[in-house]
Amino acid sequence: MDRRAFCISAAAAVATRTHLLAAPPAQVSANAPLITLGDIEVIDHERILRAANEYLSQPPITITAYSSPRSKGGKHDYFSEGDYWWPDPKDPNGPYIRRDGYSDPKNFNDHREALIRLSLMVPALTAAWILLQQKRYAEHAALHLKAWFVDPATRMNPSLDYAQAIWGVSPGRGTGIIDTLHLVEVSRAARHLERADVMTAADFAAVRTWFTQYMLWMISSKNGQEEEAAKNNHGTCWAVQVAAFAAFTGDENAMSLCRGRFRDHLLPDQLAPDGSFPLELARTKPYSYSLFDLDMLAMVCLIASGSGTTPTGATNNLWEFALPNGNRYKKAVDFMFPFIQDKSKWPYKQDVEYFDDLPNRQPSLLFAGLAYREPRFIALWRTLPPDPKTAEIIRNFPIRQPVLWVGPI
Repeated sequence: MDRRAFCISAAAAVATRTHLLAAPPAQVSANAPLITLGDIEVIDHERILRAANEYLSQPPITITAYSSPRSKGGKHDYFSEGDYWWPDPKDPNGPYIRRDGYSDPKNFNDHREALIRLSLMVPALTAAWILLQQKRYAEHAALHLKAWFVDPATRMNPSLDYAQAIWGVSPGRGTGIIDTLHLVEVSRAARHLERADVMTAADFAAVRTWFTQYMLWMISSKNGQEEEAAKNNHGTCWAVQVAAFAAFTGDENAMSLCRGRFRDHLLPDQLAPDGSFPLELARTKPYSYSLFDLDMLAMVCLIASGSGTTPTGATNNLWEFALPNGNRYKKAVDFMFPFIQDKSKWPYKQDVEYFDDLPNRQPSLLFAGLAYREPRFIALWRTLPPDPKTAEIIRNFPIRQPVLWVGPI
């Protein structure tokens, strides 16, 4: 299917209510799983309820509450500024210049912070509903969904034309699409909330329509296509988002597109024979970016894996897809494992910022541990802190509630 046909098919699917369940991790034996949903509910019970009870008193706040005179968009258009771009000391009023790895605290960040706030609250509230089946948690999560994706006065437009703008250089770039990575777990929570019966059918259909429209924009727009083609973690994050939104909207064409990106581009372009990610190691935050890409590739495997093979014989189980040299995604987890277990063994340069704030409870360890039946992955996952405290680390840690991901919806 060519891109034009895909877009037509995606647009036609806006009104459908087909449910596409994300494939569970590959079952390589008939043995019981190394860790169950019940186990995770026990592990995370206190942290989930502590967060959810705090969030119950906090109202929805969307991007319409904040504005920047530097944005070329309107009230409902998401706007952010490039992370590593600063005023030029030689020309303070001229185009910004890049300082890789260093974020300018004066750049407009309010929309991004609002989006991260949404990504913290809705999944935690939904997880609390799963634990206790008390509707107050699901109802409050639904208020956030309606404010962001339904209410005409406060909803965000389903596009990202003005994300990660650079003063004097660009009003918005494809790289900005990584900002909506925080909608991945929100869309997963929304799938759970449909069972809670806390939104009208029309409102829930409107939420699904928003995600379908945004996914279509990601696939068909210039910015979206630029991000899709990125060879590093940005390309991975494009695929994670499209796969998650395809799972929510029931779009198998989009899901198939993500599987193809993983097999044909993400793994071949990024995974070195030793299991490292050279494009991330070349950055000023090699440890952080390697962990981040490891997590996001795991999410592509988790969400987009399916059964059977393609007409050419390629497996749809992305956990098991192998490059010509035999390497699977597992090679990357094996490579990073000793450096997650003991960061002092990291043989490369340290990150220029926040090196001491890592690692955290990387979701790649949990999901790869289940997929490959590796007890050491899950054992290490259990020992790591689940809730980073530094804003920059929180931003690069968008999968926080494993209760939403382990087991069926």
